[in-house]
Amino acid sequence: MEASLEQSLQDGKLLRQVNGLIVAHLRDNNLNQAATAVASATMTPLNVEAPPNKLLDLVAKGLAVDRDEASKGVAPAALFDSGTALTDVYGSVPAPRTVSIDFSAVQDTKGSSKSFPKHETRHVSEHKNVARCARFSPDGRFVATGSADTSIKLFEISKIKQMMLPDTRDGPVRPVVRTFYDHLQPINDLDFHPQNTVLISGAKDHTIKFFDFSKTVAKRAFRVIQDTHNVRSVSFHPSGEFLLAGTDHPIAHLYDINTFQCYLSANAPEIDVNGAINQVRYSSSGGTYVTASKDGAVRVWDGVSAQCVRSIVGAHGSAEATSASFTKDQRYVLSCGKDSTVKLWEVGTGRLVKQYVGAIHTQLRCQAVFNETEEFVLCIDEPSNEIVIWDALTAEKVARWSSNHIGAPRWLEHSPTEAAFTTCGTDRSVRFWKEIL
Repeated sequence: MEASLEQSLQDGKLLRQVNGLIVAHLRDNNLNQAATAVASATMTPLNVEAPPNKLLDLVAKGLAVDRDEASKGVAPAALFDSGTALTDVYGSVPAPRTVSIDFSAVQDTKGSSKSFPKHETRHVSEHKNVARCARFSPDGRFVATGSADTSIKLFEISKIKQMMLPDTRDGPVRPVVRTFYDHLQPINDLDFHPQNTVLISGAKDHTIKFFDFSKTVAKRAFRVIQDTHNVRSVSFHPSGEFLLAGTDHPIAHLYDINTFQCYLSANAPEIDVNGAINQVRYSSSGGTYVTASKDGAVRVWDGVSAQCVRSIVGAHGSAEATSASFTKDQRYVLSCGKDSTVKLWEVGTGRLVKQYVGAIHTQLRCQAVFNETEEFVLCIDEPSNEIVIWDALTAEKVARWSSNHIGAPRWLEHSPTEAAFTTCGTDRSVRFWKEIL
């Protein structure tokens, strides 16, 4: 009897916690009507305290454990073969160095800017034509670059670091561990599968190609999605079951990677003819995704219904929005545009929270990125051929470094796990940057 009473009390406590998390989640995402209804039905205080996005974090962790348990003792799905020694622990993502920053909490932050640590840089490889894009794997162990020469290079970060050591006694280190050739036209974007040793590329030849980098000899894709448009941007859903393609079409194409079925939003907003998507990125939970378009708009979409839930029209005036991505806590979107501004938006309200100015970018489809702790924002200044770095909270410029490229780099991508980033550009070269320890 006592045991069952104890169990009932435990169940009641758990239920109250769950109700509290649901109310806090709805409230923090500005779904106030729904939050009030649930609070009143479950007798939960509307001002219940919970860390930002706690519910999403718990659900994501639970699903990961669920997937893990389901996969134990089960043969790998037909789509992916298991990897070799190169990739034996691929996908085990280390814990982030610090928690995400609450940009709404700090108001007056003038004079409190952090200094960005000094980095060393090294030319690590060269394509035969313009190096157009780069992407790190989620575990930070690999970086891939795509080029106008239609090739993709895959680098192992540990080998790049070895190459950067002053005395490499074992002769030259080759950081490029794979090269893939299977596109007919320039590569626009790349992404890594969140759990498997698979790299995808989107290109001007209207295709998305899947490469298995656990295989040492495979140079060609093992699967291909044929789209109807120029594939300008690609993003894997965190589950690895779906991917988004941003194309010359104004609405992102959602693909089921097991069936290759393509889904489109049923009632999308009226988007101008000039609505081609420059970048599409999922949030960390996959519950939402964001698009940056040629018409200057940044749009946030529901990851399940594919409905547009927030349109920030003219986010960059009449200039193109060239990049958009979520903060780790999914509450903000960082966007970059050809109006030479980088902006931070609050997802729930569409409010402009921060503006990072002082870098001119009007020509290239460049992107602005956070460093791995989200304490700094990095972008390119085209005329001076420099990398510009701001303190993310104060929006104050804290560094300007020569890019060491001939001509401004087209792309800058930061590691998700450490103080390191890569740049690549019109001079065909790929450079790696890391903090001097």
